[in-house]
Amino acid sequence: MASLPLQLLVLGAVLGVALAAAALILISFVAFVTATEMPPVYQHEEEKFFLNAQGQKERLPSIRDPPTKRLSVVVPSYNEQKRLPVMMDEALGYLEERQKQDPAFTYEVIVVDDGSRDQTSKVAFKYCQEYGSEQVRVVTLLRNRGKGAAVRTGVFSSRGEKILMADADGATKFPDVEKLEKGLNDLQPWPDQMAIACGSRAHLQKESIAQRSYFRTLLMYGFHFLVWFLCVKGIRDTQCGFKLLTREAAARTFSSLHVERWAFDVELLYIAQSFKIPIAEIAVNWTEIEGSKLVPFWSWLQMGRDLLLIRIRYLTGAWRLEQTRRVN
Repeated sequence: MASLPLQLLVLGAVLGVALAAAALILISFVAFVTATEMPPVYQHEEEKFFLNAQGQKERLPSIRDPPTKRLSVVVPSYNEQKRLPVMMDEALGYLEERQKQDPAFTYEVIVVDDGSRDQTSKVAFKYCQEYGSEQVRVVTLLRNRGKGAAVRTGVFSSRGEKILMADADGATKFPDVEKLEKGLNDLQPWPDQMAIACGSRAHLQKESIAQRSYFRTLLMYGFHFLVWFLCVKGIRDTQCGFKLLTREAAARTFSSLHVERWAFDVELLYIAQSFKIPIAEIAVNWTEIEGSKLVPFWSWLQMGRDLLLIRIRYLTGAWRLEQTRRVN
């Protein structure tokens, strides 16, 4: 009779393991059957064009075309009419000054309006009128599809030898692009001309923890653990929006990208590591800017779900890397 509680304990443990295994199998099955191998990038006809400084329609170029600029800057924007001007003023001020010092340096800034409900496109277009459409272009998506989809749209329309992702809030100081360029150069020789330099806020972690609530700190650590455990090893900060890619690396990774919302950075780096693309993580200056679109609990929950689906779908073969994306 004394062994009965022990038997019940063992039985409970066995049942717990069995239920966990059944749940994992069920999640894997659902993830597999609901996944599409390589969803085509759908573009409405209007999204294939941009307005030049005179207000005339011109067709967007393709990343498959030969590069004609040294640097493309892709700025995903959603309801950013208030924060965008500060970022654009700093970025264009830096880029113009750099071009004066080095006439061989050429650039473009591509603002991708992700279906905003405010005047984001109009605010961005004023810079196109001021600097010209060779320097600034605005691409407006007809509906909100997520940050990952907006960045991918800009990348696929870019003309640069190198492509920089930069957030519209201006949280990262734009001159830090030189740090990323140095980090990229330090990775040479690049296999198949592919390399990535990621801006990182990991060096600011102690300071950010002191300013956050215990709950947000717990969510942050949980997310970082899931990223490390499920997807990306060796990169401490996958979510910094300041990333520099060679044109070849951008074409290769974004052509395999599935996730279109907040967790797209993780899948992007997962793809890069799967292709053995060298990645440098570079500390950058970063400031918290009010107006973030992230809702602390629900956004982290959504990203956690996406991380699990990324791992399961690649593990089960529902998603594969060696495919060419179709563009409708």
